Amino acid sequence: MSIFPRRRLIQLALLALPTPFALGHGAAAATNGKTQMTGKAGSEHDFDFFLGSWNVHHRRLKKRMVGSDDWEEFEGTTTCQALLGGIVNANDSVTNRPDGSYRGLGLRAFDIRTNTWADWYLDARDPLQIDPPGIGRFVDRIGTFLSDDVFEGKPIKVRGVFSSLSPMVAQWEQAFSADNGVTWESNWVMRYTRM
Repeated sequence: MSIFPRRRLIQLALLALPTPFALGHGAAAATNGKTQMTGKAGSEHDFDFFLGSWNVHHRRLKKRMVGSDDWEEFEGTTTCQALLGGIVNANDSVTNRPDGSYRGLGLRAFDIRTNTWADWYLDARDPLQIDPPGIGRFVDRIGTFLSDDVFEGKPIKVRGVFSSLSPMVAQWEQAFSADNGVTWESNWVMRYTRM
């Protein structure tokens, strides 16, 4: 019997996720159509505000880490649902960029031992590669997630910030740092409007 590395196990687990989405068991049913939010740090209900179906307006920096201020804007959609009794949630997204549409999957899991979340992303254009998880927690309904990664051959820190702006609006913003978190460059903002 072979032992799978953790990344392969996550990939295999993700294969099971499309079925609940296809069946339409969305988050609205799980929360009875109500948006739940928490101000506590580190709760399995931190992402309840994100459950359901959303229209997404993307604003993405065309060139990263070169001091550019040239942004592109495009639209998309996403549907997020809770799994495993709420300690996991996943969102299936469609992104409509000017050069074509593609799908992606955001996956988050809550570790009750550390009161932290892990946040992964799987791009359907390269389904055998999953990004390193951002690890973080929510404080006053704002979740900050940090990870180490490599961009164009150079080590960087990645910061993702989730926030509930109202019951009908949420936001995610990504930033990179090449100086170990001293300075940050925002490069992607997603504004979610509930369907």
